[in-house]
Formats: sequence, C-alpha cells, structure tokens
Amino acid sequence: MVTTFPNLISRKAIYFYFITLAIVSVVFMDQILPFIWMLFGTIEVVTFFYFSNLLTRRWQGFSPRTFAKRLFWTSLIIRLIYTVFVYFFYDYMTGQPFMFYSADEQVYWDVSKIWHDKGLDYFSNAMSYVGFSDSGEIYFTAFLCLLFGPFILTARIAHCLVSALTCVMIYRIAKRHFGESVARMAAIFCMLMPNLIYYCGIHLKEADMVFVTVLLVDSVDVLLTGDKFDWKSLVAGVLAAIAMFSFRTALGIVGLLAVIVALVLNRGKLATRWQRIGLAVLIVAVLSATTIGDRVMREASGLWGEGEQNQSIGYEWRSQRVGGNNFAKYASGAILAPAIFTLPFASMVYTEGQENQQMLHGGNYVKNVMSGFVILAIFTLAFNGDWRKHALPLALMMGYLVVIAFSNFAHSERFHQPALPFELMFAAYGVSILKQKHVKWIDYWMVFVMATNIAWAWFKLAGRGLA
Repeated sequence: MVTTFPNLISRKAIYFYFITLAIVSVVFMDQILPFIWMLFGTIEVVTFFYFSNLLTRRWQGFSPRTFAKRLFWTSLIIRLIYTVFVYFFYDYMTGQPFMFYSADEQVYWDVSKIWHDKGLDYFSNAMSYVGFSDSGEIYFTAFLCLLFGPFILTARIAHCLVSALTCVMIYRIAKRHFGESVARMAAIFCMLMPNLIYYCGIHLKEADMVFVTVLLVDSVDVLLTGDKFDWKSLVAGVLAAIAMFSFRTALGIVGLLAVIVALVLNRGKLATRWQRIGLAVLIVAVLSATTIGDRVMREASGLWGEGEQNQSIGYEWRSQRVGGNNFAKYASGAILAPAIFTLPFASMVYTEGQENQQMLHGGNYVKNVMSGFVILAIFTLAFNGDWRKHALPLALMMGYLVVIAFSNFAHSERFHQPALPFELMFAAYGVSILKQKHVKWIDYWMVFVMATNIAWAWFKLAGRGLA
C-alpha cells in the first residue's frame, strides 16, 4: 500500500499544468489569461501537489492525536491567511470586499444584517421572500451579526473554522473506512484543496454547506459502526440533515437517501436494532421538520419532475444571453454525466465576466487530476466487492453528483462543493492502491486532462466567436 502522496505524481501534475497553460496561451494568444490569474493558478497547483507530497511524508510519525491537532490548526491558519488577503484583494480589484460579480454574495450579506440593523420584524419579513433551501446561510450569518456585530470578516472567519473542522471530520471518516494512512492523506488533500479554501473568503453558503454534509456522514458513520448507541451523534445527524435542506433541497434529499442506502446495505454485527431505530428516528425527525408549510416538498417535486426540462431551458438561456456560449445549448446530462467526477474543467483563457472562474482555474485543474484516482478507487471497490462497506459516503457522493449532472449546473464549480471532500477521500484510497503497472496509466490520465483543458479553452472561445 502507498502511504504517502508519490513525488512522481506531484511532479508530473505540476509539469503538465505548466505545459497545458503554455499551449493554451500560445494557441489562443489573443485571449491569453491575465498574469494575475496565472499567478493564482500557479500557487494553487504547486502548493497542493508539492505540500501533499511533503506533508504526507513529514507527518507520518505523528500520533493520531497530534496529527489531528496539527491538521486542524494548519488548516485554520491557511484559511485565515487567505481570507484576510482576499478581503483586501477584492477591495482593491472591485472597490468592495466582495468577489467579482457578487450579486448572490451581497444579497446574503445584506439580508443577514437586517436583524441586527432593523430588528426581528424586518428580518422576518425579508426572510418570507427567501426559499427554505436558501435560508440556512442567512440565519447563520444573521446570528453572527447579532453576537459580534455586522462585520464582514466575522462571518468569513467562521467559514474558516468550520472548513478546518471539515478536514478533521474527513480524517475521522476516512480512518474508519480505509485506515490511518489513507485518512491522513485524505485530510491533507482537504486541508490544501484550493476550492475548499476559496469559499472561506466570500459570503456564499458553500463552506457551511460542506461542513453540515460531512457532519451528517460522520454522525451516521458513528451510529452504524460504534460499539454503543451514541445519542450525541444522533442529535448531530438530525441537525446536520435539517441544515442540509436549508442550504439546498437536492442535497438534503440525497443525504437522507444515502442514510437509507447505508441502513439497507450495512449487514455488519454493529448495525444493532437500536442503531437502526435511531437512524429511523433521524429520518422521520428531519422529514417532519423540513416539510413544515409544504415548502420543501414543493421544491423537491419541482426538482425531480422538471429536472430534464429545466436543464434544457437553462443551457438554452446560457447560449442566448449576452456574453453566453452558443455551444451551451448542446449540453445535456447524458453528455456531462460520464465526466462528472472531473468537471469543471479549468478556465485557462480570458473571457469577459468570468474572473471568478479564472481566479480558481488552478483549483479546478487539481480536481481534474485527482478525479482520476477517484475513478480508480470506485472501479476497484466495485470489482473487489468492498463498495458495500463504504455505502454511505459512496451513495452521498455519487447520488449528489448524478443530480448535478442532470441539472443546469454540471459545469458550475460552486455546485460540486458538497461532494468534493468525499471525492478527495476516495482519491486518497485510489492513490494508496497504486502499483507499478499504474505508472503508464498516470501518464495517460495527465495527457487526457491536458487535452480536455485545451479543448475546453477552444470551446469557451469558439462558442463566443473568439476563436
């Protein structure tokens, strides 16, 4: 078993990134990526791959307790440094401490402040116009405003905290499923993953949504595998599942279905009658709490009943809007689903209005590379029959990604976030089972990632008449 992230993979991933960026820059010189986004991408790619190799080696000798502490504090410090930096970076680039084209971000922040600024009645009236599946982040930020005042950095520091805790929970989950060495690798991947760090520095719900998703899996895992029934885990699981519905309806539905799948497939001796009853209580409690006013059920009905039609309309709109891509109307779930672990591809060319995607293109390249190991892990688990042991995280990850594949947002990086920590966990397992015969496969995968990102650059430009 491979217990550290191999230097070979680290070096090749970095080399192929620079080769891909160089080819795209030369071929599409007229739309070359601005230097600032090249710098961001370089930092994202180099720091992830270099330190994944370095830290999985250097932290091997730590005891589990020391490792968990080092993981949490290092994750938190990385996120705090980034959050403070990007606060001033956005202020310099846009004139305000919000991301580029920050309409959603500003709505979250403006509504969250109302309770503090104008009182509960005004806040309640404003929230009456907000769907239940968008309310979780606003309530959370409003509570922080009441406690600490309406300071932008306060909510973002809270994002840093929950994101660091997410890394620790992934370590716990991966340890139960794959053992200590894979768990450490998975946790370090989460600690360094640019896409997880990115959302700590803005006022969107992704950091908190990822946290409650991982909390649900961690809590249910404890209930299924613990020697004794754990009431704390039951309460945490119920709260996490309700919160998932308040962040995104589809995520809540998939989360509960994943719990049901885990209950059905878990035949181990630890799945006692009381554990099953406890999880049944969790499901009933969540459904009861989230169907108040029939709001969630209406959203869920629309999600499943109109999914295919909405996807078609959504991509048609994207092709027709100002600055849109004419090729978007040809996208569909059938086309995007096979690549769902790898999407989104990296935006390595300049297109107006997509500064956020260009800023994070290095993180998306990292995801493209690591998805190869996710695919290897899933095929291995399927063929050796061990997939049943990991039914809960597999069902949640794959179920959510299938929903995204058949939505309007298959190539929207933001919507992939809840599945990302689990993808990194399975990527760590994929790395751990590498053998000498896989060396050529790694080369082929790197070439595939390079080719698809070059093709994606052409697609983005040609669809806008720029190539």
